[in-house]
Amino acid sequence: MKSIHKIFIILLCTAAVAGCKKSFLDRPSNSQISSTNFYKTRSDLRLATASLYGGALWFQWSNGALIPLGDVLSGTGSFQYSNDLVQLFTRTITAQNGLVTNGWVGLYNVIGQCNGVINAIEKQADPSISTADKNEAIGEAKFIRAIAYYHLAVYWGAVPIIEDNSKLIKDPLLPRNIITDVYKFAVNDLTYASQYLPKTDEKGRVTTWSAQGMLGKVYLTMAGVGKSGSRDQALLDSAKKYAGNVCKNSGLSLLPNYADLFKAQNNDNQESLFSIQWAAGVGYGNGNTIQTYFSPSSAILPQKQGGWQALQPTYDLYRMYSAKDTVRRKATIMLNGDLYPELDQANGGFKATGSGLKKHIIGNEKDNNSPTMDIWSSIEHNAILRLSDVYLVYAEAILGNNSSTSDGEALLYFNKVRARAGVDIATAITPASMRTERRVELAFEGQYWIDLVRYSYYDPSNAVKFLNDQDATHGRISFTYDPATKIATRDTIAPPSTLPATINSFTLPIPASEITSDPKLAQPPVPYY
Repeated sequence: MKSIHKIFIILLCTAAVAGCKKSFLDRPSNSQISSTNFYKTRSDLRLATASLYGGALWFQWSNGALIPLGDVLSGTGSFQYSNDLVQLFTRTITAQNGLVTNGWVGLYNVIGQCNGVINAIEKQADPSISTADKNEAIGEAKFIRAIAYYHLAVYWGAVPIIEDNSKLIKDPLLPRNIITDVYKFAVNDLTYASQYLPKTDEKGRVTTWSAQGMLGKVYLTMAGVGKSGSRDQALLDSAKKYAGNVCKNSGLSLLPNYADLFKAQNNDNQESLFSIQWAAGVGYGNGNTIQTYFSPSSAILPQKQGGWQALQPTYDLYRMYSAKDTVRRKATIMLNGDLYPELDQANGGFKATGSGLKKHIIGNEKDNNSPTMDIWSSIEHNAILRLSDVYLVYAEAILGNNSSTSDGEALLYFNKVRARAGVDIATAITPASMRTERRVELAFEGQYWIDLVRYSYYDPSNAVKFLNDQDATHGRISFTYDPATKIATRDTIAPPSTLPATINSFTLPIPASEITSDPKLAQPPVPYY
């Protein structure tokens, strides 16, 4: 059976959405995939849905927003020279910020392509294709659409819900929809996907466990919306139900070695519930460029090019790692003196000379036995949802509104994550220990800001204080590390001026170009349902 990765390569030239559209209101272009003579067989459906997993469709979001919005905004990564990144780092974000625009436009590009595939299957699929096959294909598209809407809700709150981009031809001006309806829309898509996706599929494709794991995460996030002081118990119970089902009934388990998760030879491993699919040698705008931009050195990259925006881990992140948490730390961030034999293997490995990003840095074309891999096309399939994330969602749903829990189920899955990392087993879980665990487990995977936004929903005053304490303790600054003394020292350079956080800091501005195209986006949101 062909892997989805191979199918994705075939479809690179037929992806319906280009990587850099001017506006999310632009209708996705027609292509062979959406033509009336295409949806004739189950294989056609599989080809169409494979186009949703990677390439130009995801370029803008994954390369231009995922880590900046998820990790720089949250104080996990620091970069003090690029204006757009500095705005995120200092909470001085304007509506002209290019990274914010990348995020918004990139996610709506994904939605537009998913809408096209869903509508084409519903209206054009040949009657000879079984209902089960059509439902499964639609389930894939709805899962991916839900991923996009979930991120839009987390970052921008109330946003427009679009199900049929062709309707924008007649009426291109849309209002925003209230945040609870955006989350509800994502839940509806994921519920459909969980019902019709299979329990197993070829590597790279999503399954019912992907959908149920994401349902748990969305319900956990929704539980705090508009519930200052506590979370909605019914929604927490739903999060517990779906995440718990994945934990207990999927048959999936954590990959034994944490560092192996981020090696290309382990793409789409048993722990990956949804990863973006990337190919080598596909040219700018179609491939994975995360390591090209954020690597600490060009010496370890294909053709020894890149590392233009070497991302610094912050002192605040470094302090989250306990003395025993060396496995996750070394697989996530480099410290002065660290040796990585898998990078630049022809020259005996790479020895770090300072603090830098390690996660997503997989090396050059020779290290990965991929001759066509270049600076525009790392072959890492970066995960958007991992099993360990779902384990922690389950434990947090059980913790719920309590100040701590020693519940056996919560501890079982919380400690599976810790045991894999080689750290001490916990005997109780608190909200603070959960945030720390999620931060170090998922650092530089675009997750930490999502966790902080979820925190801001149900405990806004403490969430704001949490951000401001990063500044008060100078945590949002890079650091140096002495391998002889094993002491990290916060850099003494003057940081850029940082605005104090407020509850408004948890919602990004809508890109100015979008409001110019659609003035209704500046108006109060309206219900969708």
